[in-house]
Amino acid sequence: MSKEILDSDDINRAIRRMAHEIIEKNKGVSNLCLVGIQKGGVTLAERLASQIEAIEGGKIRVGKLDITLYRDDLNTKVEQPVVKRTEIPCTIDDKTVILVDDVLFTGRSIRAAMDALIDFGRPAYIQLAVLIDRGHRELPIRADYAGKNIPTSFKDRVEVTLKEDTDKDKVVLISDK
Repeated sequence: MSKEILDSDDINRAIRRMAHEIIEKNKGVSNLCLVGIQKGGVTLAERLASQIEAIEGGKIRVGKLDITLYRDDLNTKVEQPVVKRTEIPCTIDDKTVILVDDVLFTGRSIRAAMDALIDFGRPAYIQLAVLIDRGHRELPIRADYAGKNIPTSFKDRVEVTLKEDTDKDKVVLISDK
């Protein structure tokens, strides 16, 4: 059984709200860099940056981070992992880096992202922005900015599709109930 949780308008509102929260928490954007986790996090980071720029003016740098080789389940995968591109457009030393991902679940992907990010420098702060926080943490990681918190069962799946990759923005909860 599947249920659409967010449509395009809901996603846009969530991104706009998170942009305002990021600006407020950081007292501006002069020392920010957004880094999207491949794949869904990159598109969301670009959209967040666009919203922040529309509100504050100026240019926000957006990077792409591949965490494939930092995952703790790499040796349990049957298939060879596909490594994507990592591009960090500026030095992250002494900057506030906001990691962006589509769904926060166990926290393991975020841990891998922080490990990967540290290989590029030493940020002053790392913050986390996610479109969906579905709970079930296995590590002590939380989102600083969340578009929506969704109570789920551990077996549920949350699928985020974005118009840059498909024809429509939506978030769907898939349950086997």
